[in-house]
Amino acid sequence: MTKSLKTGATKTLAFLSITISVALTSCGNDGNGYLTGVQDRENWFQDDPYGMVYIPMGSFNMGPSDQDVAFGVTAQSKTVSLPAYYMDQTEITNNEYRQFVNWVRDSIARRLMGEVNEEEWLVTVDENEQDYPVPQLNWETNLKYDMSDEEMREALEPMYLPENERFYGRKEFDTRKFLYEYWWIDYQAAAKRGNRAQGLKDRSVFIRRETVPIYPDTLAWIHDFSYSYNEPLTNMYFWHPGYDDYPVVGVSWKQARSFCVWRTNLRNGYLFSNGSSYEQNYRLPTESEWEYAARGDLDLSPYPWGGPYIRNSVGCFLANFKPLRGNYIDDGGLTTLRADSYNPNAYGLYCMAGNVAEWTSNAYDESAYNFTHDNSADYTYEAKPEDPTALKRKVIRGGSWKDISYFLQNGTRTYEYQDTSKCYIGFRCVISYIGRDKNDVAE
Repeated sequence: MTKSLKTGATKTLAFLSITISVALTSCGNDGNGYLTGVQDRENWFQDDPYGMVYIPMGSFNMGPSDQDVAFGVTAQSKTVSLPAYYMDQTEITNNEYRQFVNWVRDSIARRLMGEVNEEEWLVTVDENEQDYPVPQLNWETNLKYDMSDEEMREALEPMYLPENERFYGRKEFDTRKFLYEYWWIDYQAAAKRGNRAQGLKDRSVFIRRETVPIYPDTLAWIHDFSYSYNEPLTNMYFWHPGYDDYPVVGVSWKQARSFCVWRTNLRNGYLFSNGSSYEQNYRLPTESEWEYAARGDLDLSPYPWGGPYIRNSVGCFLANFKPLRGNYIDDGGLTTLRADSYNPNAYGLYCMAGNVAEWTSNAYDESAYNFTHDNSADYTYEAKPEDPTALKRKVIRGGSWKDISYFLQNGTRTYEYQDTSKCYIGFRCVISYIGRDKNDVAE
């Protein structure tokens, strides 16, 4: 009797197993049993980001197009291929960077006021039905720093300079407190051989936290040049509306990267609020991306406009640099000029030579061309505070208003230290194109 029951139970389980298997394989056949992919996906296409130009995929000869007059031996000719991407049409301007500074300033203010009145200045978001609320800044409430609410004015007092540091008693913001905190994923560490298998490590070990003071070093105009009167630029260059469209300077490599992270969050936050898919991250260009864009599809040309001359057919200089024996104004400018000065190159990019040199994402190594890949060449290194100074070098490109024409050439590379800020270095951003080419349109 016991054996019969066991046999019956076994047959019942076998039948149920077959039934469940058939049911699982027969459910959800929207495509008549054919492989059709996940349906009702978003019909997505890449918008041209505002203020950026499209750089098509291609291959080019990276490296010097002329003799190495400095005998630096830091670059050799090398064929490199790149996918499509977008690049800022101009260097990031004072006014664009000021949007970042003001956002950080207002974030600090809202957090301080939220400690006084959480209902008005903070909102609670219960993400993914978690058991704990996630407080966020409330950007819907209008913020005025000259408010009449005495309690709120007292809450904002830590944002201002202490009384003993005020000049003529002016109540001004203490920009040293404008700190931007962000996180990024160290994909290089995560991709190491011992970490490749999914689930073997807590992924939080690859999430890096950064806190960066983001206000430009306005004193760069003075400390970069001894025995040179540049106080007027220190006083006015970053904040005065007369310089709004000039390239931002006095920004270190770390500050430039922070700006890219903020810009990414600004854009993707908007897309998320509208139920749209995220875009790629804004970032500093790699050294190879910068040079490819600067050449403007004119391979082997010394300058972004072609070459080999730095004047046009009527004798006018084609960029803002240090011409001749130091006749700075012969090219139309003494120091920096508007970011859209001179004619753009064939891709529509302004001032890829001269005006201000530009940060790239790459670490500087004299032999980098010998070991980087020929597909999307890239070399990065996250320098630690205890590292030797040589490991903190980052590649800058394009030359500036204070450089001779050699540094304006497409293939010339040099460096500056990641924590330094100079009055002749700025930056522009890129964003990778999602897909192969703009001509690939889904039917």
